[in-house]
Amino acid sequence: MKAEAIWNSIDHTQLKPDAGWKEIDQLCREAVKYGAASVCIPPCYIERVKEEFGTQIQICTVIGFPLGYATKETKVFEAADAMNKGAAEIDMVINISDVKNKEFDRVQEEIYAVRKAVSGCVLKVIIETCYLSEEEKKELCRIITETGADFIKTSTGFGTAGATMDDIRLFKKYIGERVRIKAAGGIKTREALEGYLAEGCSRIGTSSAVALLER
Repeated sequence: MKAEAIWNSIDHTQLKPDAGWKEIDQLCREAVKYGAASVCIPPCYIERVKEEFGTQIQICTVIGFPLGYATKETKVFEAADAMNKGAAEIDMVINISDVKNKEFDRVQEEIYAVRKAVSGCVLKVIIETCYLSEEEKKELCRIITETGADFIKTSTGFGTAGATMDDIRLFKKYIGERVRIKAAGGIKTREALEGYLAEGCSRIGTSSAVALLER
């Protein structure tokens, strides 16, 4: 697979807690140069990136990140604020505590609320697969399909493990036809990038794309 085709599916990511403007600026310049699908950045940098790069790149940011246990109202405010500042894509973390408590109605209500708050934005729902049972993953596939979210996403990259092919195959079996898949977390080889795309992922979240694709 050509590097250009892979880059078109990459959310070029910099979410380290100590990321300064130098790192964010470099990320954005790389995204423009190589044609990344988006840059995935902390919310605090949205306005500056929008001001510096305008329409050259698609801005993605994270909500309820990385642990997911902020309240629904907090996530709704975060998401709407990010959209108003210039984000076009929102990657939200579900409340994993609600999943463990089997309060799936609460999970669904939260995703609905964020979806409504950022109508017009691409919404990706991070379920953090490393903490979930197979049955919980199946139920979340159903919920995400019903809420009208655009993507199901494997991981934050901050959990105990990241994307796996088994999880991508499970998603493909249980999500609706309209829902796309984003793999993220622990993707550190070109072979892995190509493998996840071949398996049906529409997006890959990684901070390693330059090192993997431009060698």
